Amino acid sequence: MPHPDQDIRHRLLIARLPAMPQILIKLIELLQADDAGMPELAALIAKDAGMVSKILALANSSAYPRHSRTLGLEQALVSLGTDTIKTLVIAESVFQTFSNFPHSGSTDLRAFWKGSLSTAVIARDLARALDYPHVEEAYLAGLLHNVGRLALLATAPKEYAYNFRARDDEALCAVEQRTLDITHAEAGAWLIERWQLDSFLADAVLYHHEPAPRLEAAHPLIRIVRAAHQLGCHAEAPAGAAAAAALCGLAEAQLDALLTAAARQVARAAQALGIDLAGADDRPAPAAAAPAPPPPDPVQARLSEEVRNMLLVQDMGQSLARQQGEAGLLEAMTRSARILFDLEGALILLESPAGHALQGAGTGAAQQRLAGFSVPLDKPGLLADAANGRRLAFAVRTGGIAEEQLLRMLGSEALVCLPLVAGQRCLGLIVGGLPAWQLPLLQKKERFLQAFGSQAAKALESALAERGNTGRQQAQMAEDYRAAARRVVHEVNNPLSIIKNYLSVLDAKLARREAVVAEVSILNEEVDRVGQLVAALAEPPPPDCRGAVNLARVVDEVLRLLRASAFLPASVQLVTRMQDGPQEIEGEAGPLKQILLNLVKNAIEAQPDGGRIEIANRGLVNRDRGRYVELAVSDSGPGLAPDVLANLFGPVPSSKPGPHHGLGLSIVHSLVGKLDGMISCRSSAHGTSFELLLPVRGGASQPAALPSCGARDAG
Repeated sequence: MPHPDQDIRHRLLIARLPAMPQILIKLIELLQADDAGMPELAALIAKDAGMVSKILALANSSAYPRHSRTLGLEQALVSLGTDTIKTLVIAESVFQTFSNFPHSGSTDLRAFWKGSLSTAVIARDLARALDYPHVEEAYLAGLLHNVGRLALLATAPKEYAYNFRARDDEALCAVEQRTLDITHAEAGAWLIERWQLDSFLADAVLYHHEPAPRLEAAHPLIRIVRAAHQLGCHAEAPAGAAAAAALCGLAEAQLDALLTAAARQVARAAQALGIDLAGADDRPAPAAAAPAPPPPDPVQARLSEEVRNMLLVQDMGQSLARQQGEAGLLEAMTRSARILFDLEGALILLESPAGHALQGAGTGAAQQRLAGFSVPLDKPGLLADAANGRRLAFAVRTGGIAEEQLLRMLGSEALVCLPLVAGQRCLGLIVGGLPAWQLPLLQKKERFLQAFGSQAAKALESALAERGNTGRQQAQMAEDYRAAARRVVHEVNNPLSIIKNYLSVLDAKLARREAVVAEVSILNEEVDRVGQLVAALAEPPPPDCRGAVNLARVVDEVLRLLRASAFLPASVQLVTRMQDGPQEIEGEAGPLKQILLNLVKNAIEAQPDGGRIEIANRGLVNRDRGRYVELAVSDSGPGLAPDVLANLFGPVPSSKPGPHHGLGLSIVHSLVGKLDGMISCRSSAHGTSFELLLPVRGGASQPAALPSCGARDAG
C-alpha cells in the first residue's frame, strides 16, 4: 500500500488543475457535428482576442507571402484555409492549457512538446490514411495523450520530478503504478473525463501504452493514438514501428514518407505556436526509476493527513448539502463513503419513527431486501450497540444474524458501523463492507470516519426535518380542507331546510290555486346561495367589494324566510326593534343573512318548549375611532353552559346529532370578521344575547362624537 502522502488519486481530486478553454470546447462540438465551416470558425475565433492575434500574426508572416498589405481577420482566415485554422486553434488552446499547469513554467518542456506535437501530426496523417472522419479529433488526441504526465507533475512535484524526464514507455508506467498507485495514462484519462467531452478522447489517452494485440478490435481513434505514440516517441524501435503499421493496416513502406512529412509539420507547428524545440534531443531521456523517498516525519505526515481529510470532508459535506430529496442524499452518502474509505459496498440503516429499531433505507440492487430489514435497538448486537452508544464499531465475520445478513448483502468479510449523530440523537448508521485485511488500516482513520459521519448526519437531519415540515404542511392542508368542508355542509343545511319548508308551502298553495311567485323567487335565491357556498369550497370567494347593505332590509328578508317557510315554531315569538337612524353597513348581504340565520336557529333550538327571540338595532357605537351599528339577537332560554362559554366561537362538542353540529358560532365569528365587525355574548339563566358591531357605511373616515357605550361590553 502506498504511503498516505503518495495517495495521488486523492490529491488529484482536490488539485486545481486548469479547465479546457471554452473556444476549444466549442470547436470540438463543431467538429463532432461536422459543421465547422468558415463562417462558424470565424464567429468562434472572433470571441477570443488572443486567438485572433495569433492568426493575424501567422497570416501576415513570411510563411504566407500572398499580399502586399496587412490582412484583416476575414482575409487571414481565407488565406490560411480551414484545415490550418482548425489545427492552429486546437494547438494554441492546448498549449495555453498546458502552460497553466503548476510547475510547467519552471520545467524544461521542449522534449515533452516535441513528443506531443509529433504524436498529434502523425495521428492526423494516420486518420487521413484510415479515412477516419474526425481528423482534427485525432490531432487533439495526439496533443493530449501525455497530459497525465503534466497532471502528475503538478500534483506530486517531489515524487514525479525525476520521472517526468524519463523515457515514456511501459517501464515508466510500471514505476508510476508502484510509487504513485496511478499511471500517467490513467491520470490523463481522468483529467479529460472531467472536461465531459462526448468523445473517445479519454479512452485513446488511457490505452496509448497498451500492447498492440489487445487493441486490434478497438475504436479507430484508440488505435490511431496508440500507433502515433509509438511512431512519434519510439520511431527508432523497428518492432514497435511494425506493430504500429499493422495496428492501422498500413505497409511499413508507407511509414518512412509519413515520418519524414511529420518532422517538417512539427517544425512548422512549433514555429506558429512560438515554441522553441532547439536542443529538445540533446539530453537523452533516462530510464524510469523509483528513488528512495526520505524517511517521513511522522508528525508532519499525520498533520498532512488530517488537513487533507478535513478538506475532503468539508467538500463532501457541501456536496451532500446540495443533494435534492432524501433518496438522492442517501445514495450520495453511500457513494461518498465507498470512495473515501475504499469500501466494497455501503448501505444505510435509519432510526424508525418510533425510535425502537433500525430500518433499511436507500436505493440500489439490495433496495428490496433493505426495505424489509429491521434491527431492534433494545437487544444487544454490533449494530444496536453502535447506534445506542453512538460510537464506531468494527467486526470480522460477526456471529449475529443481522450482521451476517448485511455481510452477504455487501459481499464482504468485515463490517464498519458509522453512527450518524446529530446533537444527542443517533439518526442511523452507515454500514460499510470491506476485506478483513483492510480493517486495521480503516481503524487508523477513526477521526476521519467520525468527521464524515458528522457531515452526513447534518445533511440527513436537514432532509428529515424538511420531510417532517412537508408532512405537517400536507396534514394541515388536509385538516383545513376538512374543516372548510364541515363549515360548508353546516351552512348548506340552513338554505336546504328553508327550501324544504318552502316546498311544503308551495305544495299547499298550488293545491289551493294561489299565487306562488314570491315563494318561487325565494327558492331561487336559496338555491343560488347553496351554489355559492359549495363553490367557495373549490376556490376562495372574490375580494369584498365593500358595497352598502341595508340592515333593516336584510332583517326583514330573514324574518320573511323564517315565517313563510314554517321554520319558526309557533311556540317561539320573534320580534324586531329597528330604530330610526343609520341602517346601512359596509359589506355584503349574503354573510349578514347567514349570521342572522345561524343565531336565530341556535336561539330556536335553545328554547324547545317555546320562548321569545328579539332582533334589535341598538343604535350607533363609537369604538376605535370608527362608527358601528349594534345589532343584538337575544333569547329567553336557559343560557349557555360554562364550558361552552369558555370556547364560545370555536368548534365545540354539541348534543345535537350529526358530524357538523357545534360549528355554527365559529362560522358566525368568521363571517363577522369578514365584515370587519365584532361580536360578543352575554349569557345568564334568564337568556342569551349576541351583540354584533357592524361598520357603518363611511364610518371609519367620519368618527362621530357619540356618548360612550362603556356600560355595555360591545366587543
